[in-house]
Amino acid sequence: MTYLVTGGSGFIGSHLIEKLLKEGHSVINIDNFDDFYDYKVKIENTLESLGKKTEFEFSQKENDIQNLIHISKSDNYTLYFQDIRDKKGLENIFSAHKINQIIHLAALAGVRPSIERPLEYEEVNVRGTMNLWELCKEFGINKFICASSSSVYGNNEKTPFSETDNVDNPISPYAATKKSGEVLGHVYHSLYGIDMFQLRFFTVYGPRQRPDLAIHKFTKLISENKEIPFYGDGTTARDYTYIDDIIDGIIKSSQYLENNSKVYEIINLGENQVINLNEMLSALETHLGKSAIKKNLPMQPGDVIKTNADIAKAKTLIGYNPVTNFQNGTKKFVEWFLRK
Repeated sequence: MTYLVTGGSGFIGSHLIEKLLKEGHSVINIDNFDDFYDYKVKIENTLESLGKKTEFEFSQKENDIQNLIHISKSDNYTLYFQDIRDKKGLENIFSAHKINQIIHLAALAGVRPSIERPLEYEEVNVRGTMNLWELCKEFGINKFICASSSSVYGNNEKTPFSETDNVDNPISPYAATKKSGEVLGHVYHSLYGIDMFQLRFFTVYGPRQRPDLAIHKFTKLISENKEIPFYGDGTTARDYTYIDDIIDGIIKSSQYLENNSKVYEIINLGENQVINLNEMLSALETHLGKSAIKKNLPMQPGDVIKTNADIAKAKTLIGYNPVTNFQNGTKKFVEWFLRK
C-alpha cells in the first residue's frame, strides 16, 4: 500500500515512516523543514527512519535538503520538500503517485508560539489541511488520518477527557486550529465520502522528541547544569504518551480505515496515566543522576492545567493498548539522548 505522510521528517512522522517501511509499504513523505527548530534535527530524523544514519556533511539548508532527497530516494520511499499551503505543489505530487491513504501530521505546533503568530497557524493548520482534502476530492482518495490534539479540551473540568466532552472552549489559537480541523474534516467526510480518523494525541514523548518540548528541553538543560524554566508550582499535569504507543494507535487506525467504510471517528490516543510537573522532573533527575536547577516562573497564557485521556473508545474500536509507563519511557528517552 502507498501512504502519503505529511510532516514525515518530524518526531512522530519519522517513527511512523520507519514502521510503515518495515511493514513493506511504500511511503511519500512531504515536509517543509520549517524553521520552528533546527532543520538538521529533521534531517537526522529522516536518516534514522530510513536506517541510513551515517555521517552527513551539513552545509547550507537548501543544499542539505536536496542532498537528503537524493540519498533517500528508493523504490518505496520518496521525500518532497513541500509546504502544504502550496496547493499547486501538492497537486504535482498527487499527480505523480497513486496514493492509497493519507496520514496528515504536518502542522505548526506549540501553544505559546500560536498566541504570537495566530494567522500563520491558521494558514498552515487550517488552510493547508483543506488543501489536502480538496486534492483527496479531486484524486478520489478516501482514506485519511488527521492529527488532532488533546489541547482541544482546554481546561476541561471533567477528567478523564472523553471524545463526547464539549470542546467549544479552546484557550489557544493552536487548539482552535485543531478543533477547526475536526469540524471541517466532518464536512469533507459528509460531502465527499472521505473515511477519516481524527486522532487526539496526548503529550507524545520519546526518542527524537522535538527539542522545544519539556522532557527534551529539561533533559538537555539538566545535563548541561543550566537552569530550567519551571512554570507554576509543579502541579500542572499531563497524560504523557510514549511514541511507540502512539505509532501503534496510528497503525491500528489505518488498518481499521482500510477494512471499513463510512467512517468518521475522533479518538483519544493517550496513556491514561497522569504525571505532574514535579514528578516528571524527578524522573529525569533520577535517570540522569543529576539535580535540576530551577528558575521558577509564573504560569503561561494558553497552558492547560491538566490533561488525562479516556482511552476506552480507542481500546474498543481499534484495539489500542498502550504498554509503556512513564518511568520506562523517560528512561528510554534519556538513554537515547545520552547516545546522541
